[in-house]
Amino acid sequence: MILCADIGGSFIDFAVVSPDGRVAQRQAEPTPIHDIRAFADILTKFCAPWPDAALHIAIAGVENPETGVVHAANIPCLANAPLTSLLQERTQRQVLIANDADCFALAEARFGVARGHKNVFGVILGTGVGGGLVIDGRLVRGLGGVTGEWGHGPFIIPPPATPAGLDLSRVIPSFRCGCGQTGCLDTIAGARALERLHLWAGGSAATSREILTQWEGGEPEAGRTMDIYLAYLGSALALVVNTTGATIIPVGGGLGGSAALIAAIDRGVRQKILVQADAPLVVQAVLGRDAGLLGAACLECESERR
Repeated sequence: MILCADIGGSFIDFAVVSPDGRVAQRQAEPTPIHDIRAFADILTKFCAPWPDAALHIAIAGVENPETGVVHAANIPCLANAPLTSLLQERTQRQVLIANDADCFALAEARFGVARGHKNVFGVILGTGVGGGLVIDGRLVRGLGGVTGEWGHGPFIIPPPATPAGLDLSRVIPSFRCGCGQTGCLDTIAGARALERLHLWAGGSAATSREILTQWEGGEPEAGRTMDIYLAYLGSALALVVNTTGATIIPVGGGLGGSAALIAAIDRGVRQKILVQADAPLVVQAVLGRDAGLLGAACLECESERR
């Protein structure tokens, strides 16, 4: 068995996970985002009943596998913290850490809707946009531990020239992103960003859930917003498919719960990729809140393969 923790900005979910993917002994605690000692204390207390078990962690951030240093924007106390070595010392056991979107992708590839697929790109459409890449059942980790961050980089930029008849007032502005860049897909594709996009497109103030409901009901304002949203999202994911050769894209997160949205994204992606795909590529994830824990459990196999 493996002790697993899924660490978010609001709560830490704990569980004991068996090698075949059974989740038991689930617990949850508020995340002490400003106190690293309290943070370590919670994990140490959780681990205490199982002195011989490893601790695997999915975290809303990035751990550099070479240095063990974590960057987690929504957990200030972990900024630039050597979290792996700190927790190994405090809990007296092996500790493995990975990004929560990476763990999500790994879980869906091993236990979920993407099981049996060679190339899997897992997508989180939540407060922001995240992703993880699994090839041949193995999580791909890049420079500094970063892979699959398709939501970042200057993707939304003004046109280099002004085509005749183009109304520049309707060109998508390059919003500033939390990563420090401008024009990232994350600035229009996450839940909060969708709400901002809706206002920019002339819609009334609404939550992302309300926008989706209105769109599904045929409301014109929401339709305009979603046309823009789907055009950008489909283009970005088509680039991902053409680059990675992904044969399935499981989608999780708050926006991933809309079957109509997933179907619309899938249609847009399949229209823009180089190779015709007759079966759906973009599908709803199936593991729900267990995905982070199950993916963290699979990190043992990842460690052994290196």
